[in-house]
Amino acid sequence: MAAAGGRRPWLLWAAVVAHVVAPGAGVVEDLDESFKENRKDDIWLVDFYAPWCGHCKKLEPVWNEVGVEMKNMGSPVKVGKMDATSFSSIASEFGVRGYPTIKLLKGDLAYNYRGPRTKDDIIEFANRVAGPLIRPLPSQHMFEHVQKRHRVLFVYVGGESPLKEKYIEVASELIVYTYFFSASEDVLPEYVTLPELPAVVVIKDGTYFVYDEYEDGDLSSWINRERFQGYLNVDGFTLYELGDTGKLVAIAVIDDKNSSVEHTRLKSIIQEVARDYRDHFHRDFQFGHMDGNDYINSLLMDDLTIPTIVVLNTSNQQYFLPDRHIENTEDMVQFINNILDGTAEAQGGDGLLQRIKRIIYDAKSTVVSVFKSSPLLGCFLFGLPLGVISIMCYGICTADTDGGVDEHEAAKKENGDRELTDEGSEEDQEEEKNGKYTELSDGELKQKDIMEKKKD
Repeated sequence: MAAAGGRRPWLLWAAVVAHVVAPGAGVVEDLDESFKENRKDDIWLVDFYAPWCGHCKKLEPVWNEVGVEMKNMGSPVKVGKMDATSFSSIASEFGVRGYPTIKLLKGDLAYNYRGPRTKDDIIEFANRVAGPLIRPLPSQHMFEHVQKRHRVLFVYVGGESPLKEKYIEVASELIVYTYFFSASEDVLPEYVTLPELPAVVVIKDGTYFVYDEYEDGDLSSWINRERFQGYLNVDGFTLYELGDTGKLVAIAVIDDKNSSVEHTRLKSIIQEVARDYRDHFHRDFQFGHMDGNDYINSLLMDDLTIPTIVVLNTSNQQYFLPDRHIENTEDMVQFINNILDGTAEAQGGDGLLQRIKRIIYDAKSTVVSVFKSSPLLGCFLFGLPLGVISIMCYGICTADTDGGVDEHEAAKKENGDRELTDEGSEEDQEEEKNGKYTELSDGELKQKDIMEKKKD
C-alpha cells in the first residue's frame, strides 16, 4: 500500500505534465479511414495536415486550443485532424490541395476556411457556418444586440419571394465570410427606410445601402463587394480577400507610430474621401491605410517612400501612383477620377515581362533575406553549390588541357614514326637500286662471255 501510495504523486505529476505539454490533445480527435462513413451524423471541423509541413506544426497548438474552447462552450461541432499524406484518398475527396487545409464538414457540404489561423477567428468561422444559413431577428432588442457585435450586417426584409430564394442561395455560398439575417420591416432602425419590399439591405459605417438589381447587378457580387467596411486597416491578408471584390484599393501607406503631420494628413484624406464620396466611388473603390511599406514594396517590386498614396488593382497586379503631391481631398478625388477615365498612367501588370521581373525579384529577395537572417547559413547554402560548380568547371577545363597536350605529343610521335618509316623506305629503295645495278652488271658479263666464245 505504501509503495502504491508513493507512486500516486508521480502519476499525478505525469498527468499534469502531459496536460501542459499537449493541451487539448484529448479533445482533438485523430481521424482515420473510418471517418468517411462515420462523419455524416455530426458537424466536423477538420485540420488536414502533413507531418513535414512547417505551417501545420505552427497551427497544432492553436488547433488544440480550438478543440478545448469548442468543448467548453458546448458547441455541437467536433474538432479533429487527419494526416492527409497517410489518408490521401479521403483528403482528395474533400478537395485538399495544400497543407494545412481547414474545412467544416456539414452533411454533404464542405466549407473551406481561408481566414487568419488564430483561435478566435477559427472558432468564429465554425460557429457561423455550423449554425443556420439565415438567422432571424424577431425583435428590435435582438436587432440592436446583433448590430453591436457585427460591423457589417446583411438583412433580408419581406416574405417569401424569388429574391429570398436567391438570398438563401448566396448565403450558402458566402456564409464562410459573413453572417446573413432576416427581419420584418418594423424591427429595423428608424433611420432605415425601404423603397419597396422585399429588399436586401446592408447596414454598416453608420448608414445603410439597399440592393438594387439594376444598378448593382448580381446579388452575390454585390454582397461580396459590400461585406467590407468602407475604410479598413489593410494588411496582406485583407488585400488577398479584396481581390475577390473586383474593386480598386486606394491606400495611404504610412507609419502608424509616426505622429507627424504628413502621415496623419494622408490618412485623414483617405478617410474623408471614403466617407464623403461614398455614393460616387463605393462601387469601384475600397479605401484604407497600411502600416509600413515592406509588404507594398514586395507587391509592387518597387521602393515606395512613406507616407504616400497608391491605388492597387488586385485583379491584374496594376497600380497607380499620383503624378503630383496630394495636398487635400480635392486632389485625391481628382486622382481617382483620372484613374476612372483612363488618363492616369497604370504601372505593373501581369504581362510576360512583369512575370519575369517577379521571378528575378523573388529570387533576389530570397537570397537577401537568407543572408540577413543567417549569414553563415546563407554562405553555406549558396557558397557550397558555387564551390562545387567551380571545382567541376576547373576539372573540366584541366581535363581538356591535358588531353590537348597528350594529343599533341601523340601527333608528334606519330609524325616521327612516319619520318623513320619514310627513311627506312628510302634505304630499302637504295638497296633495291644497288641490287638492280648488280643484276645488270652480271648480265652484261654473261653476254660478254658468250660473245667471246662466238669469236673463238
